[in-house]
Amino acid sequence: MLHVTIAAEGEGKAVPEVPHADQIALPEAGEPARIETYFPDVLDKVDPDVKRPCVAIIPGGAYARVSAREAEPVALQMVARGFAACVISYSCAPARYPVALVQVAGAIAYLKRHAEAFHIDPGHIFLMGFSAGAHLALDLGCEWMEPWLSGRVGAAAEEMRPSGLVLGYPVVTSGAYAHRGSFDNLCGDDEELKQKLALENRVTKDTPPAFIFHTLEDTSVPVENSLLLAEAYRHAGVSFTLHIFPYGGHGLSLATAEVVQKGKQPQPLMQCWPDLAAAWMRTL
Repeated sequence: MLHVTIAAEGEGKAVPEVPHADQIALPEAGEPARIETYFPDVLDKVDPDVKRPCVAIIPGGAYARVSAREAEPVALQMVARGFAACVISYSCAPARYPVALVQVAGAIAYLKRHAEAFHIDPGHIFLMGFSAGAHLALDLGCEWMEPWLSGRVGAAAEEMRPSGLVLGYPVVTSGAYAHRGSFDNLCGDDEELKQKLALENRVTKDTPPAFIFHTLEDTSVPVENSLLLAEAYRHAGVSFTLHIFPYGGHGLSLATAEVVQKGKQPQPLMQCWPDLAAAWMRTL
């Protein structure tokens, strides 16, 4: 497993030209981000030229931390389904917007530039985010074409564009159904920025397709976040799929006994989402 550390320093150096570099300098101050890769070995007697689709996973944590339950356990499930996978540990509070966005954009560009060395398909690199991590994934999906982001990352817009977004119980809106803690950690007291990052208002025809799932019983990030997002996708004319599971609270990850938080119950009806998401990604 390759470990790539993204240090948030420098200007326009987010994506160096040397594959397997340990340090990737990014232009924002803050804690370093880290990519942990789960790239299957290439088997010469099977297909030495294999190019796998890749899933870059962004765990949640309200922009205050990075949830381990939504990291390696999910990556291993994606590898078991034939994907290369990696986990992006991004800068959280006290770092503010756009630190994490620049880091994730740089990570996608890095994967695309070194796709041949990593035996991944640069045309099929997906972002999979959970909760606040889904907000971050969606934010890149809405802002990848912005000139300011290209300048900060040092990459062309298309290099930063994910092929699709898998969004688990996503934080989306800063309005009536907001998860206030996520927006406070991301934006501080900047109310105008919070309104800007209400992403149901940012979806356009250029936003990548999305696979969205949520639970009806989520009281931390209400299901209205996903409903608003689905409506935005519909109005923009962009393909999406939406799964709303009837039971279970917030942050269930794979919804299995191995990863649900203490005091919460596994949700058998929800455990199918990795298969559904894998099948959906293979259609793009």
